[in-house]
Amino acid sequence: MLNPYQYSDSYDDLLKLMIRNAQQEEIDQRIAEILKQFFEKELGRESRAFSRPERNRLFGDVTKAILTDVQGKIGG
Repeated sequence: MLNPYQYSDSYDDLLKLMIRNAQQEEIDQRIAEILKQFFEKELGRESRAFSRPERNRLFGDVTKAILTDVQGKIGG
């Protein structure tokens, strides 16, 4: 049986294949949506008003902290 995901035995080729497949599955978009939903829910609990630049900066900082933590947990 032929492997539908033909690639050479090199690490780089496998990496490229997996990244391409993840992009086709739009995994990054799904992760971004999960983070955005979390952020909006948590921000809704706060009674303070934030300007758009403050919201964007806070979202970026929260997202960066979460993704850094995830990367550490998976050994990256």
